[in-house]
Amino acid sequence: MSADDQQFLDLLSSIPNQIRRYSGDVAEYVDKTVDKVAEEIRDTLATAQWVPDYARPTPPTRPPPVEIVPIATYDSIQDWFSRHKLLTGAIVVAIGYAAYKTVRVTKGLRKTRRAKRARNGGRLEVVVIAGSPTLPLTKSLSLDLERRGFIVYIVCNTIEDEVTVQSLSRPDIKPLGIDITDPPSAGQSIERFAAYLQASHAAVPRAKPAFLTLKAVILIPSLNYQTSPIATIPPSSFADLFNTHLLHPILTIQSFLPLLTSRITPTGEKSATPKVLVFTPSIVSSINPPFHAPEATVCSALSAFTEVLTAELRPLAIPVTHVQLGTFDFVGFTPVRTNGAASISGLLPPPAEPLQWPESARHAYGRNYMSQTASAISAGRIKGMRGSSLRELHNAVFDVIDGSELSDVVRVGLGAGLYGFVGRWAPRGLVAWMMGIRKVDELSTWEGGEPFNGAGSGSGSGSGSDSKSERSASSENGENGEASASEFISVARDDDGHNVWKLG
Repeated sequence: MSADDQQFLDLLSSIPNQIRRYSGDVAEYVDKTVDKVAEEIRDTLATAQWVPDYARPTPPTRPPPVEIVPIATYDSIQDWFSRHKLLTGAIVVAIGYAAYKTVRVTKGLRKTRRAKRARNGGRLEVVVIAGSPTLPLTKSLSLDLERRGFIVYIVCNTIEDEVTVQSLSRPDIKPLGIDITDPPSAGQSIERFAAYLQASHAAVPRAKPAFLTLKAVILIPSLNYQTSPIATIPPSSFADLFNTHLLHPILTIQSFLPLLTSRITPTGEKSATPKVLVFTPSIVSSINPPFHAPEATVCSALSAFTEVLTAELRPLAIPVTHVQLGTFDFVGFTPVRTNGAASISGLLPPPAEPLQWPESARHAYGRNYMSQTASAISAGRIKGMRGSSLRELHNAVFDVIDGSELSDVVRVGLGAGLYGFVGRWAPRGLVAWMMGIRKVDELSTWEGGEPFNGAGSGSGSGSGSDSKSERSASSENGENGEASASEFISVARDDDGHNVWKLG
């Protein structure tokens, strides 16, 4: 038998199976239809009035209708939570965090914060503040610590600083003259201060003398920074910035290290380990926005220095706390502006005017600079908000001094924690876009020209003889070895200057 015959026989054998299946489907459909028609006829005859009672069929029994009962509020809420588990978890975490912060803040406000005193009421604890007496932060903190019972010493480098401290008219806020730029003189000042702490002192005449205890050294660097593109900042400004804002605080801490790492309490007296607090602004250094290179660079360097200092002093049981500052309301500690409005931040000078930049710098950076200046964060403060109360800062500092706060990093002030989170997790491009930074479509054409002196001032006009005399003066200064801004010249156009620096 061939393959074709076998295929034909298989087809014939499958026909009865198909006929059986199709016939079963037809019979089932007919049964359902007949049952439905019979049920309809039975219902019609059961409700018809002309049918006698003995011939009227019994109506089929049907299940009772389902009664719709409204769901209780608790059940509806529980059902919503079961259908939105992720959102429910986020809500629970937010409520728990808010409750924790509320309880902590309430407990902190009720805490009594007073320095330890002698039995006769004399002050026993000393705090040293290494910061400019003209800073509003130094003034407010020194006045608060003095009010709480500390003897406050403010490090002064000049006679003007000492006069400023004495103008506070507080007997327990005293100047501590230390010339940081002269290491031998600074060492002698530290030795005199240590001898003062080792001697006993009586609060009033004929009272029992007591020894003073150094509780903390608080470092407050200068908080004034320039906001400008990097291309418009002369090298001399960078040199002055690093000298006054970075090198000076480091040398100040270095001068106090021998005092901190030595036992100055006389034998038999209870010794206490002093604490070191380093203050830095945190909003700008957290997100490193454009046009804030001075502040971002200095604050990042101070943060790294503080981490290294913490690691070196930890084996000596000397705690170092990095206090990252947000914005505060300094009304009452800052002078009133000429237009009658008080400074909100009280920390920063007005930004540089773009009209003073070279033409090429205005073309490249002007629009983004103005957009960033008008954004929510500008010049290290949050626009539209007054800032946190100084009481929060004062309480945080006292908690660190008395040992209630043991964290290495303490964030206090409006925006300190928020911008720290944004700086760690938010994409840099998104942050820049939210601050109004946009792509510059077209750059100016490079045009080489006669170099001129004083780039970044926005004035590139002058005669050829003036330019020649300025170049000769720069070369003479370079030969004499003087480290000044005249050793650098800029490449400029005929009408205005590009702020591109090179060694002259």
